Amino acid sequence: MTANNLPNLNDSVREALDFFRRNRPPHWQSRSGLRFVVGSVNAYHTGKMLFSDQAAIFADESDFSTVLKTYRPLIKNKTIKEAVVISASGEKDSVWEVKAAQAAGLKTRLLTCNADSSAAKLADDCVVFNKIPEPYSYNFSTYLGMLLSVTGESATTIKKFLSAVKPPLAFKKSSFFSFVLPDRFRPIADMIMVKDDELFGPYSSLRAYSEGQARHAKFIARSSRELIISFDTTVYFGDAKQRWNIKLPKNADFGLILALSYHLVGLIQKQKPPYFKKGLARFCRLAPLAYGKKEPWAMIVK
Repeated sequence: MTANNLPNLNDSVREALDFFRRNRPPHWQSRSGLRFVVGSVNAYHTGKMLFSDQAAIFADESDFSTVLKTYRPLIKNKTIKEAVVISASGEKDSVWEVKAAQAAGLKTRLLTCNADSSAAKLADDCVVFNKIPEPYSYNFSTYLGMLLSVTGESATTIKKFLSAVKPPLAFKKSSFFSFVLPDRFRPIADMIMVKDDELFGPYSSLRAYSEGQARHAKFIARSSRELIISFDTTVYFGDAKQRWNIKLPKNADFGLILALSYHLVGLIQKQKPPYFKKGLARFCRLAPLAYGKKEPWAMIVK
């Protein structure tokens, strides 16, 4: 993989699954009690899954400062003792988030893929996950490793399932794609929407909703070029000829659903013009300016 030969997202999915077949993610345990879980964009959504069965207050880079002020009484009386910050890079917003949490009197734990990062050097505790090199913003292996560390899913089983998924003829003929996921996987629907921003931008091609969200006026406008892709759900929306329901295994968990979603998004990316690949170099050159940095970001994150 080079800057001039970037893979599509589905290629990174396949490589990441092969990697985790050989390298199991680290085992870690969350502490008991109420905590803050903080992350930006898909790190935030990953946090919603990692702590889906635990008491947590979720925040991102836009509202964490406000959230700390709002819950100051609970921090002061030790009801909330910890902030978990999730950041694949351990840089950017995670640095000030760790500092802000510590200044508020909280213990900090960082979940990251970069043991040498600025945030890792500041955090009280750090859990480091392995990953593969990927184009900037793909971040599939980064978050898959975190999810597998909690769900215990088999990367081999996930890859075998993906190999059996065969898109219908309507897939290649469609221009727009809407995903409908079971309610439990709402955070992954949000992650699909992020991928629409990153891969297609103004050439938007994807929509994604939980089953509950889909019932609320999402499909008033209709197109014969839109394919409705549902995961183990009954879909009442769109043209009946433009529906594809994928039957899930009984034990399907977050890792499989994320892999399936990104695999399909990568197939969509493959049949579209290379918007992402054409724009990435410019983005990596200009984006650091928003953080007061001049050095370009790497197009391939190792």
